Amino acid sequence: QVQLVESGGGLVQPGGSLRLSCAASGSIFSIIAMGWYRQAPGKQRELVAQIYSRGSTNYADSVKGRFTISRDNAKRTVFLQMNSLKPEDTAVYYCNLRHTNWIKNDDYWGQGTQVTVSS
Repeated sequence: QVQLVESGGGLVQPGGSLRLSCAASGSIFSIIAMGWYRQAPGKQRELVAQIYSRGSTNYADSVKGRFTISRDNAKRTVFLQMNSLKPEDTAVYYCNLRHTNWIKNDDYWGQGTQVTVSS
């Protein structure tokens, strides 16, 4: 099993910044990608940003230029630096790890951390 522990959410004013962290532990064979998804009330969960094992990244159009995903491979930790936050960024943010053991792929999720952007 793989465990993901998130931290860094909170309340911030519009235009402010937050940094989310997600540390992975457990029986990890090979990581395809790690990333962040978010879910606002009444909406579907959506991809925010993703970083693949070789370093390529993928961002939602709504966060390009404002959010940056990075990772520390040695610590199996992924970060999401969020700048110029907007009220529409308010959501529960979930860490995701896409894992493979070369037989099958699995998705693992963190418990979620609340990000609220409000004045």
